[in-house]
Amino acid sequence: MSVIYENSQVFAQKLDSQDPIKSYRDQFIFPQHAGKPVRYFCGNSLGLQPVAAKQALLDELDQWAEFGVEGHFKGNKPWMYYHKFLTEPTAKLVGALPHEVVVMNTLTVNLHLLMVSFYRPDSKRYKIIMEAGAFPSDQYAIETQVKFHGFDPDQAIIEVAPREGEETLRTEDILKVIEKEKDSLALVMFSGVNYYTGQFFDLPAITRAGHQAGALVGFDLAHTAGNLPLQLHEWGPDFAVWCSYKYLNSGPGGPSGVFVHERHANNPALPRFAGWWGHHEDERFKMKKGFIPMTGAEGWQISNAQIFSFAAHLASLKIFEDVGMETLRNKSLLLTGFLEYILRDLFTEKLPFKLISPDDPESRGCQISVLTDSNGRQLFHYLTDNGVIADWREPNVIRFAPVPLYNSFDDIWQLGQFLHTFSENISSS
Repeated sequence: MSVIYENSQVFAQKLDSQDPIKSYRDQFIFPQHAGKPVRYFCGNSLGLQPVAAKQALLDELDQWAEFGVEGHFKGNKPWMYYHKFLTEPTAKLVGALPHEVVVMNTLTVNLHLLMVSFYRPDSKRYKIIMEAGAFPSDQYAIETQVKFHGFDPDQAIIEVAPREGEETLRTEDILKVIEKEKDSLALVMFSGVNYYTGQFFDLPAITRAGHQAGALVGFDLAHTAGNLPLQLHEWGPDFAVWCSYKYLNSGPGGPSGVFVHERHANNPALPRFAGWWGHHEDERFKMKKGFIPMTGAEGWQISNAQIFSFAAHLASLKIFEDVGMETLRNKSLLLTGFLEYILRDLFTEKLPFKLISPDDPESRGCQISVLTDSNGRQLFHYLTDNGVIADWREPNVIRFAPVPLYNSFDDIWQLGQFLHTFSENISSS
């Protein structure tokens, strides 16, 4: 997508006027600062509230009030089947078949549950390959899973790090490590997008290499689902998990999604931690011993649906169904391209900051991460005090995430104006 950017408000407003999905901004609620909506660049941490979420929650409260326990079987959306209302939009979102996905629990819980099934180490194959600097939840989950099976994390966990002097990983280096460790490799477990740099990994290539090495492959898509188009069924990882409170705008602690490839759909012998809701629904209320899993991802369910969080999630998923991931991706490329242009214009001239997200737009999501110097904290607080919401990550990175559903090009231009003013103040002090 070739665009010649200009650092002007007229140009930003021109792009906004040409934006085919600009009206969706009105379907989200912006926090206020000094009586005006904030410039919100933190959708990679917590997405904004959809306008429809409140009514969705009220509807379920009314269902509870009217029917009590009978709400499991009565009303417009009986709770007994509520997770099924999420199936089709979730499958479309991640490029899966309907029986390959289910919404349940929360992210790290699901990561542990899926690793119970897909990390099955033995004396020969016991190693896990992951990216260095993965989000701490992934690090802790993988470390404790390895210890649970009696292995030393220092020997069993292989972390792939960027080359010296580089901020992001090269795909060729990931594949080389997989090939090198193939005889002892049990699982390749990567994130889809690195939370720190915004790098989008080559998931098809990683999947192919992991399977060729004789290992299983899983992904944490917390920063990927709702951010980038996915084709999980076609790419073929064994499993994936993601949350819904970032790009999927489903509220703090929102529910998690799970993908289990259909090659595992009818394998009741696959070890798993079972619960009542994963038992075959035709037999569920007979209350008999002997776990018979549902076909596909539903067979990994533990408990019944968290109805209120599911309701907020469904309200957001309807927006994604309306817009489509390809349309969102097209705008995302324009937004991050414009943001990169604005930042480079400032930082090369005024501030000794560095962009650490990939230069290639296809290799990043809707995030640009800035490595700051000793003025970084001061800049972050300056932005916050002026109604610009971004995200600080230790030790000295500011993450900006222009989300295509609700961010505008004028948001980015205004951000540039604040950065320019800050740089002028630093220069004169």
